[in-house]
Amino acid sequence: MREMRRDMLRLAEARIIVDHALRHARDHGFPPMTVAVLDGGGQLIAFAREDESSLLREKIARAKAMSALNMGTGTRTLAQRAEHHPHFINAITTLAEGEIIPVPGGVLVRDPESGKVIGAVGVSGHRPDEDEACAVHGIRAAELAADTG
Repeated sequence: MREMRRDMLRLAEARIIVDHALRHARDHGFPPMTVAVLDGGGQLIAFAREDESSLLREKIARAKAMSALNMGTGTRTLAQRAEHHPHFINAITTLAEGEIIPVPGGVLVRDPESGKVIGAVGVSGHRPDEDEACAVHGIRAAELAADTG
């Protein structure tokens, strides 16, 4: 799969991310999960919602990924900012029309050679740290760099 990197996340890589994020969840006995992979422009490339994953998980997973893209950092950092600057997070959440979720589970995807952001992954279904671990596992399986913030 390795080749000269470029400025975009490819469908084949996005599918690897989804498959491996869900495999990580199953290997660890997590509840039903939802995974959304967005390109660098915020467009959905790949998505999966496991059977019995609750109804809001799709919106949460997409919003976590979009949060990372909107702010240029993983949602772990947004969670830390929310603790210390809640008014700022409330303001940007309003500006982003609700597409800011300041909890771990939104991870930037970077080209491993250039460091350029080429997409983001959002995972929802379990505790935030475990959601983030699923995203990181999937990104690394695609031989890309995961940036949690």
